[in-house]
Amino acid sequence: MKKYISLAVKCPHCGESLMDLNHLIHGYPSVKVNIETKRARGVIWLCSIYDCFDHENNIELREDEEVQFYCPHCNQSLMLDTRCNLCKAQMVGFNIKVGGKVDICSRKGCKNHYVVFENLADEINKFYQEYGTGE
Repeated sequence: MKKYISLAVKCPHCGESLMDLNHLIHGYPSVKVNIETKRARGVIWLCSIYDCFDHENNIELREDEEVQFYCPHCNQSLMLDTRCNLCKAQMVGFNIKVGGKVDICSRKGCKNHYVVFENLADEINKFYQEYGTGE
């Protein structure tokens, strides 16, 4: 049986949790952030399950559109200087509560994302303590 890992993330600037316990996606708290397109500003709720790309938003997002992401607490940009190696859009960065970070592509429809652990041994140990071995 496959074990799903729901990643709890926080803002890399203010450290506040980005988890919305009241807005569940697939039974898990979603990641709530403010977004902006060339046409509108709104909110997006991202599925917190790693490798799930489902999301809900309160503004229209067009396929292949690049979206700007902001912390709902401090309003700092979550955009990174790095570009997606698949589509060349800007990447978006979140810190994982147990350590490390997860980066996602800002282009709607692109599925590029990855988890990075800064101190691999310590972070993997914390990760397994929090999420288990996946068996």
